[in-house]
Amino acid sequence: MLAIARMDNSDADGQAAPRHVPVMLAEVMEHLAPQPGELHVDATFGAGGYARAILQVPDVRLFAVDRDPNAIAAGQMLAAEYPERLTLLPGRFSEMEALLARHGVEAVDGVVMDLGVSSMQLDEAARGFSFLRDGPLDMRMEAEGLSAAEVLNTFREEDIAAILKSYGEERRARPLARAIVRRRKEKPFVTTFDLVGVVEQVLGAPRPGKKHPATRTFQALRIFVNRELEEVARGLLAAERLLRPGGRLVVVSFHSLEDRIVKQFFKARTGRGQTASRRLPHEPEPVPPSFVDLAPGGVAPSAEEVADNPRARSARLRAGRRSDAPAQAALPQLPSVVPGGKSRWGGKGRDGKVAPATRKRGRRKP
Repeated sequence: MLAIARMDNSDADGQAAPRHVPVMLAEVMEHLAPQPGELHVDATFGAGGYARAILQVPDVRLFAVDRDPNAIAAGQMLAAEYPERLTLLPGRFSEMEALLARHGVEAVDGVVMDLGVSSMQLDEAARGFSFLRDGPLDMRMEAEGLSAAEVLNTFREEDIAAILKSYGEERRARPLARAIVRRRKEKPFVTTFDLVGVVEQVLGAPRPGKKHPATRTFQALRIFVNRELEEVARGLLAAERLLRPGGRLVVVSFHSLEDRIVKQFFKARTGRGQTASRRLPHEPEPVPPSFVDLAPGGVAPSAEEVADNPRARSARLRAGRRSDAPAQAALPQLPSVVPGGKSRWGGKGRDGKVAPATRKRGRRKP
């Protein structure tokens, strides 16, 4: 079976893990529960691990979305195996409604979202996602927008610290930002190992059995460059609108920032936290739940899976079944970035945009 794991940059000891291992595949299939003749969306196609498993169910039609052109190109072989049942859609999963509408699809029976970085991306040094391979410091899923190198070479020190703190939860964000600015004055950042060298100067060299010290820094830059948290929030809303009553949404996340958004989404959509007490005259009617929680508290990978695939250790699965209530409009909370290396979780804004201070005050070269 061709499959792929979406994951963080390394396993526990900082070594590359084997490719083509789908994370929590059995649990995903259990909660997605595709049935013959249904219509499903794999919103994060990658190299087709979940897609191939879904297509094992007879007569299931599958739309597979990915913003990475390389993933779409590599998926053509699988599409050729299932020419009448698998349709590859280049684009972001937040755009899945519009992408499916072009094919006359307005409702589906299941959506699966796997929010990690695929090993296919990590293994390609030219993409700049991995701190284990030297290559251009890019990190863009698509060939547009700012690269990670441009962020490090042009953003103010306090804004770099805010990105590292908010999106990487890096406790030593300020010393790292100072070292980054000091290094770029001597020589601009070009490669991934340029950044790894600075991180190791501040945090120390990798230690056996411990997470690589550059993990949080690379995570933060990747999330910022690709606006990943906003994409997650908008993708959840798109899935909610697409799913017909009884449809299932399954989301696998790999770090606490993503999982917090998914957790808050299901909490709001399943009505958890709403009180059953009598309302005051001026209080609005409670919003009817749009989902039934299929995995209260979330599901972690088994000890056996983590032993076989250490990259699965941080995975968390959450799932819900769509009710017949209308889709809600509010976005899950997103973290806002505050200059000076501080972070906070913002409210449920209408647009849900993550707007660091650099976007308000501009960027300047050192």
